[in-house]
Amino acid sequence: MNLPELSHEWKTGLSLAWSGYIAVLSVWIVMQKRAPVSTLGWILSLAFIPFGGFVIYYFLGPQRLRKQRIKRLRSRVSSYSTDDLARLGHVVQSAPPALRQMAALGTAACGLPVSSAKSVDLLSGGAQTFDAIFEAIAAARHHVHIEYYIFEPDHIGTALRDLLIRKAKEGVAVRLLLDALGSKRIGRKFMAPMLEAGIHVALFHDTRIGRRLRPVTNYRTHRKIVVCDGLVGFTGGVNITDAEDRRTRPDAYHDVHVRIEGTAVRWLQITFIEDWTYATGEHLRQLHEKLVDLMPEVEPGEIPVQIVTSGPDNSLEAIHRVHLSAINSSTHRAWLTTPYFVPGEPALMALTSAALRGVDVRVLVPRRSDSLIVSAAARSYFDELLAAGVKVWEYKERMLHSKTLVVDDNCAMVGTANFDNRSFRLNYEVMAVVYGPALLKPLAAQFETDLHSSSPVRSARRQAFWRRLGDATARLFSPLL
Repeated sequence: MNLPELSHEWKTGLSLAWSGYIAVLSVWIVMQKRAPVSTLGWILSLAFIPFGGFVIYYFLGPQRLRKQRIKRLRSRVSSYSTDDLARLGHVVQSAPPALRQMAALGTAACGLPVSSAKSVDLLSGGAQTFDAIFEAIAAARHHVHIEYYIFEPDHIGTALRDLLIRKAKEGVAVRLLLDALGSKRIGRKFMAPMLEAGIHVALFHDTRIGRRLRPVTNYRTHRKIVVCDGLVGFTGGVNITDAEDRRTRPDAYHDVHVRIEGTAVRWLQITFIEDWTYATGEHLRQLHEKLVDLMPEVEPGEIPVQIVTSGPDNSLEAIHRVHLSAINSSTHRAWLTTPYFVPGEPALMALTSAALRGVDVRVLVPRRSDSLIVSAAARSYFDELLAAGVKVWEYKERMLHSKTLVVDDNCAMVGTANFDNRSFRLNYEVMAVVYGPALLKPLAAQFETDLHSSSPVRSARRQAFWRRLGDATARLFSPLL
């Protein structure tokens, strides 16, 4: 057998092996039943990586995740909803049908019904947020539950750690759930005093090989939740980091949070407990506290509040659907604030359709976010929005990190989800939807205040060719951002 014949055989064998590799890889990816654009993107990207594509997709590709809902706990809390609805009867009856349908959509998509609050306070900026959280933790007598995406071992992180240690030594049960990737700077030295004080610390989706057969690099808990004694709860965009506190850094992110007091806190509590049991493997019956302590009796309030959650364990994308439902039902205004604006086709259609029918649609984004590719992708959508009549504003002063939506005069949302595919489909997120004027008035005022530090995007603006090419190229990665 001469060398040319051997070379030809090798070429044939390699071609067959390559074809088989692409075929098997394609079947594996297609069977995940993801969005067509995302599926094609993965196949085309990995087809040119000889056999290593299997390894890349195994560790970085989509995974099927299941997170158990604690049905007994949900059933117990849902039994209180009758009292909530009775107190809110006059509010519910006077609500527009589209709003009632949106609430029903949220309940069906994530299983959390409308509840109530005695008070809902908008907290603007990290300083105001941290002060309120520290005050609530200091007043806690039974338990403190905290879940965060980013917890930094800096000035504010150390101050919070020390406060938690003090509360633990007072006999308060403290549980701290941190995302393993977002809080990767938290090391053993920083955690040691907490563990010594009896604080329970857990990491969500550890990314280190060996912790599980297939480490999870995507699917982060992007939630920010604080619950004190089951009575007071917090959520919003503010992470535990000096980067959110202007008292420490003049260039700190501009962000908002909400403080909730009332029965709606029970649903933040359930969200935390389900995340905790998922991350630790600890069952509800293993928790030292009784249910009556975790879910204390609370009188219904006068403010309708719905906690909405979403994550990769639920394909219904509840937060995405509620956003689109709110925008589609708007009649005179829909004001959106988001640090990362990478809308899918349904979201883009909702915004432009609302503007075309005469709704005052405004989108407020940072002039430059902390991700250059996301900023570029966001700019690629501006022309379509402007052509439909959507008003786009860029916040100039600092990094804008708020995630809010104001719709008409009857609905306001503050949460952790950005207006992009990653938040709507890949991350675990949480959002507070407040019906009526309680949150809407201060949130609308905050939006208008932020516009004073922003500049409108003009349809006739001049852009260099290379800038437009870069923006258009970044848009190709939108399904993955």
